[in-house]
Amino acid sequence: MDWINAIVQGVLLGGLYALFAAGLSLIFGVMRLVNIAHGDLIVLAAYVALVVVEATGLHPLLSAILVVPVMAAIGYGMQRFLLNPTIGKDLLSPLLVTFGISVILQNGLLIGFTADSRRLSAGALETASFEPVTGLTLGVLPLAMFIMSVLVIFLLDHVFFHTRLGRAFRATSDDGEIAQLMMIDRRHIFAMAMALSLGVVAIAGIFLAIRTNFDPSSGPTRLIFGFEAVIIGGLGNLWGTLAGGIVLGVAQAIGAQISPGWQILAGHIVFFLVLAVSPRGLFPKMD
Repeated sequence: MDWINAIVQGVLLGGLYALFAAGLSLIFGVMRLVNIAHGDLIVLAAYVALVVVEATGLHPLLSAILVVPVMAAIGYGMQRFLLNPTIGKDLLSPLLVTFGISVILQNGLLIGFTADSRRLSAGALETASFEPVTGLTLGVLPLAMFIMSVLVIFLLDHVFFHTRLGRAFRATSDDGEIAQLMMIDRRHIFAMAMALSLGVVAIAGIFLAIRTNFDPSSGPTRLIFGFEAVIIGGLGNLWGTLAGGIVLGVAQAIGAQISPGWQILAGHIVFFLVLAVSPRGLFPKMD
């Protein structure tokens, strides 16, 4: 039963990794942009949630009411004024800009909040659990993270394939110049995609802040987990991203069951094995 418990906990942890990765997958699917600052934006969302909770007294989960629109607005402005001018045939320019944003965010958070680690307290929710069957314990918070990840992926998939905005995303992704000729403002569409991505980042940041300690230098680790989940699942495939997060979470949980020192390493090993067997991921987006 210990191994079954480990696998189930890994699946639930995969939900958090899918939240880390969903925004990356969306941005790559629309703009073919790799956002190096993604992990630091997750940490920024965690600090925004911390400020909101301390200022208003809201429960951390309810802080999403304010944190999501704030992060979406940051995403829109960042894309419109910093990244749009760099997007074109040169892939290096947007990478350098997002790297610069990452450096600025880390140092800005360090100045504003010091290097001390922080955490959001969710009270009894953090330790609440139940036993669906004898010997199998499910934490309420990990289960809530997993359910939220499924809901977020479902909503993103619905927006992408069943709304006017989603059609504009797909048209711009397929051929930006033709979309521009059809009166689709590519700059606005790209900015809306980044706003949507950072709305998801806000949710990921809140759950990160509740689940574990964070500090200004925590971003690169979250970026790595997000990248691994995206690549394992398949670039640009939203449901594949969820599957990739689950694979990564289960690998880490099994590694930890073998030895605590193997937890992170096991996830990296599975990532490289998937790349070796299927370089486009387990569920690549069909062209």
